[in-house]
Amino acid sequence: MKSESLWSKALEISRKAVNSGAVIPLNTIKYESSELCCDFELRLLKSPLPKYLREYGPKRNPFIPWDTRLEIQQINDNHTLILNKYPVQIGHMLLITNSWKPQNGWLTENDFEAILNVDNDTSGLWFFNSSKASGASQPHRHFQLLPRHYNESICPRYNWFCSLLNNELDTNSEISHCVSIRVRNKNKDSSSNDLFNSYKSMVNEMNIGEIGLINKPSKPYNLLITSKWIALITRKTDSSNGFSINALGFAGYFLGTKRSDIDTLIKFGPERILKDVI
Repeated sequence: MKSESLWSKALEISRKAVNSGAVIPLNTIKYESSELCCDFELRLLKSPLPKYLREYGPKRNPFIPWDTRLEIQQINDNHTLILNKYPVQIGHMLLITNSWKPQNGWLTENDFEAILNVDNDTSGLWFFNSSKASGASQPHRHFQLLPRHYNESICPRYNWFCSLLNNELDTNSEISHCVSIRVRNKNKDSSSNDLFNSYKSMVNEMNIGEIGLINKPSKPYNLLITSKWIALITRKTDSSNGFSINALGFAGYFLGTKRSDIDTLIKFGPERILKDVI
């Protein structure tokens, strides 16, 4: 078991940040119905989506400088862990670069070193949206973490990704051709280089460019990282059927608004929505 001290610290700071208005939790309600299949979770947004989340640059960069009321901890010389200002889950964290790095540029081993430094203390579901077309709300580089206890479900489609990893996936999947996945090294000596090499291998498999030869990937993509695997999903657009889809959509989390075609999601399942954005 991990110490989860960063998660505890995030929750403590969250309480103060909510009281001061630095954190503004989104008001949602979980949709409960016997019609729902088990591989996705639908939450309905009860409050208006903040304007800041509906717009993607140019605008003031909220990370230079970041709001110190949101700061959890410096992670290394180049990254800081802060709270998400508009969380659905309290304790939702962002790992940001201290200086400007583009969200749509190539990730570096230093990025994965920072992720691993946090992950060794507090693990859960990591996700990354490479650009607006893959669901990013900010052009400044940031990774996101939804913490999970060791005995909690990571995400609704966790088993789907495990089946893909083990070559056991039903060939009827409409999205598996846009997913590359690698097992994570569980050895105690595993390093950021292992994650970075997996990233480079998936980039090569999905043919989105060669690191070092071009300055950014040729296609938008998402990353999902759990304690067992890391997956890369290529994208073409950021929305489908009235749903804004970022990496969490592929993990099985959907946020419904007044524009969302909820009936289609419930009747046909998540892949009907996801296939339109890949």
